[in-house]
Amino acid sequence: MKAEIITIGDEILIGQIVDSNSAFIAKELNKVGVSVVQITTTSDDANAIVNSIKQAENRADIIILTGGLGPTKDDITKLILAKYFNTELVFNKDVYNHVESLLAGRGITMNDLNSKQAYVPKNCEVLFNKVGTAPGMLFKQNKKVYISIPGVPFEMKHIITERFIPFIKENFITEEIVHKTVMTQGIPESHLAEKIELWEDSLPLEIKLAYLPQPGIVRLRLTARGKDRTNLLSLIETEIQKLQKIIPEAVYGFDEEKIELAVYKLLKLQNKTMATAESCTGGNISALITSIPGSSAIYKGSVIAYSNEIKHKILNVKEQTINTYGAVSKQTVEEMCTGLLNTFNTDYAISVSGIAGPDGGTDEKPVGTTWICVANKDKLIAEKHLFGEDRGRNIRRATLTALNMLRNNFLKLSTTNY
Repeated sequence: MKAEIITIGDEILIGQIVDSNSAFIAKELNKVGVSVVQITTTSDDANAIVNSIKQAENRADIIILTGGLGPTKDDITKLILAKYFNTELVFNKDVYNHVESLLAGRGITMNDLNSKQAYVPKNCEVLFNKVGTAPGMLFKQNKKVYISIPGVPFEMKHIITERFIPFIKENFITEEIVHKTVMTQGIPESHLAEKIELWEDSLPLEIKLAYLPQPGIVRLRLTARGKDRTNLLSLIETEIQKLQKIIPEAVYGFDEEKIELAVYKLLKLQNKTMATAESCTGGNISALITSIPGSSAIYKGSVIAYSNEIKHKILNVKEQTINTYGAVSKQTVEEMCTGLLNTFNTDYAISVSGIAGPDGGTDEKPVGTTWICVANKDKLIAEKHLFGEDRGRNIRRATLTALNMLRNNFLKLSTTNY
């Protein structure tokens, strides 16, 4: 079963607000086996709204409109739908009583504009809006279903989850759709595609793969469709186990799990501690770790060694090392790690020094050059990375790479338990 979402409002088209409604609706529909084939945003204009509906009818079985149902003159959706479905607006006493009661509870006197909320198209099924004044409306025509709901997010969510999703479950038999997202770090998208090409080409017909890259991370989303949910889950599980054997160093979690949480879990499981020495990342690694409740059990602290003076005085990096090799070098980050381990007495240490940009680069060390070291008292591992020219992305990539280096080199455990 296919659906199309039409969001109505000039405020979206001029960038005044971001359309978050469509994402929520699509996610809820997907849970009950309804695929969204298109999302359209249209202006507060009668012709534009009607044209969007007509085009959607060619693509979808369910057309969902959100927005334009308020009490003011620019809210024209209800009038347009009454005309589109060749009907008139009629007074609905239940809606009126609800609006009156809701406003009274807020200390607001009912006026003519509020009263108009109680008029709905005669041939619609009213979807009661417990949390707002504008009811949802459901129409059926030519074997298609149309619903119109308010654009206010909390009202939209209420009607979708409490009214419309139950309607779909009661009236339609839909296929099962199962998603599983594999979180990877450390392999660029194009190289990742090469490494898993044979696995991807041999996926069962029921499973489709999507690459979802963002700075520092590539999400691999497996989507399985069919009638038997248990079978689909089993198919996905089998394929993920195969994938983990191909790229064990890259897979750190599943379903949007953050890499800092994965590192935290492993450290806590092994009863180990860590600390960070950050130059170019400026405390970003520390911020991610300490965003996790309970992180004090595994995290002792950080030195933001942004200047060479702090690298030398606090972390005991030799002045000769910095003068000979530079602050962004293998030798410097290794000494930063060693100094951190001695100062904080932790099991593990991470150090980072790089040229985040946009300036500061040279021919030898261009912007994006970053050295990262992870260590314990027995072993130091340092790597050089070239992340690019954008400062924000460089900081993010360095942060994620550092955490994944710690996970890969010191905290290795099976990630098959997802």
